[in-house]
Amino acid sequence: MEFLDAERAAVVEHAAEAPAAPDAFVAGSRTCARPDRGRAIPSFPWLAESASLAQMRWFLAQEVAGEAGFDDLVALTQVKMPVQAKLELARNYWDEMGRGRAAAMHGPLLSDLARALDVQARAESTVWESLALANLMVGLALERRLAYQSIGALGAIELTAPGRVALVDRGLARLGVAKGARRYFTLHATLDLQHSDAWSREVLQPLVAREPRAARAIAEGALMRLQAGARCFARYRHEFDYNHPRRRRRSASVRRYRSPMSDR
Repeated sequence: MEFLDAERAAVVEHAAEAPAAPDAFVAGSRTCARPDRGRAIPSFPWLAESASLAQMRWFLAQEVAGEAGFDDLVALTQVKMPVQAKLELARNYWDEMGRGRAAAMHGPLLSDLARALDVQARAESTVWESLALANLMVGLALERRLAYQSIGALGAIELTAPGRVALVDRGLARLGVAKGARRYFTLHATLDLQHSDAWSREVLQPLVAREPRAARAIAEGALMRLQAGARCFARYRHEFDYNHPRRRRRSASVRRYRSPMSDR
């Protein structure tokens, strides 16, 4: 709880500026967490265009370790939410669950990629920023007094994911990773665009229209998630030092690896 309270305290002043009018709130949310935001974060164009396979594997290890399970987070957050928002959360959950098909469940797809690339996501080799991100998401979903903050944090993921995952998918393809192995990122590059629009229309707008005070809490959660993500991106940038190719350092946990896989 101390961690969640500290993360919240860091954004509360900024969140207080969130407009309480539904349309203005949604517009502001989409500007703050626009779908192409990933392109403005140097890590992701670099992953798409320049990262080695060893570096990509290290990045994926951090992402897998920091993956709290979007399906479970949505399931926990939707408890006692108003009907319209609850229905959209249910649709999102059903997509995450592969619409009832085990082979299409999103969580296992990410695990499949990790196994294909021999990515080892262990706590002892995961940077603290990634672990903190996972702890933040789980904490918000579990703490019922922060349910609207959880809505905001999940919304920040939905609104920012499309640009990021598309760039990671491009980097994996450049490195020769088989299409089937990278299905998690290929799928989210398109599906998350639909989720992003639906989240604004079916979750954010009706919740703020029903209870204008929710705008501030949702904004807090979104900013907490963006803040935690920014810490991860800053750490990745430090680890890879990709702005200085002549002085590029390798993390001790990054090892050379050559994949035998290719698209079939």
